[in-house]
Amino acid sequence: MNDWAPIAKEYDPLKAGSIDGTDEEPHDRAIWRAMLARYVPNKGVTGDPHLTLFVARLNLQTTEEKLKEVFSRYGDIRKIRLVRDLVTGFSKGYAFIEYKEERALLKAHRDANRLVIDQHEVFVDFELERTLKGWIPRRLGGGFGGKKESGQLRFGGRDRPFRKPINLPNVKNDFYGEGSAEKRNWSREGTRDWRTRDRDRERSREKRWPERERSSDWGDSERERDSKEERSRGRERKDRDR
Repeated sequence: MNDWAPIAKEYDPLKAGSIDGTDEEPHDRAIWRAMLARYVPNKGVTGDPHLTLFVARLNLQTTEEKLKEVFSRYGDIRKIRLVRDLVTGFSKGYAFIEYKEERALLKAHRDANRLVIDQHEVFVDFELERTLKGWIPRRLGGGFGGKKESGQLRFGGRDRPFRKPINLPNVKNDFYGEGSAEKRNWSREGTRDWRTRDRDRERSREKRWPERERSSDWGDSERERDSKEERSRGRERKDRDR
């Protein structure tokens, strides 16, 4: 628990698929794909990864000029790379923005997340492909994205951090006399008290038993007396009627 953190320090597809990072078996096929993948970061990407922001959930109509207009408020931008489809040339809805200073990067990371650009609420985080060890992109079953209806949810990122796991204390079972000598003596004394209590109960039951018999006999005599009185009253009524 001392090493626990809500944000992943090293990417593990199995942990990323768990709400608290404690799963031991994959629960969907995408995790299997990510665990079997041998991904190597794109060597053609240039720039400082520690000064680069990842901007996702963009409107497909958003251009580089619009991104520069919005993100230049936080500091000087060195480079903007809007990821496009190689065949169609259309935007894929995410981009990478490299700043010149770390101060501008941190300010944009803090203030630009959930900013509305072209009627879309964007998601802003640090670049993870070259900074997070073991990173697997979502197209291979990894990442920190995913939708609930598709069954692929990933945790450990800024959008969905890990929940703190519940740790129950390990209580040692002393039912068979395990533990210290004091506990064993206490348990023996407890058994003695238990036996003496049972003996006292048995004796008290034996004492109360004749009293119950007497009370039951007394109750039977009372019932017989009442029944006799009722019979005599019934006879008197019959005599009067005659």
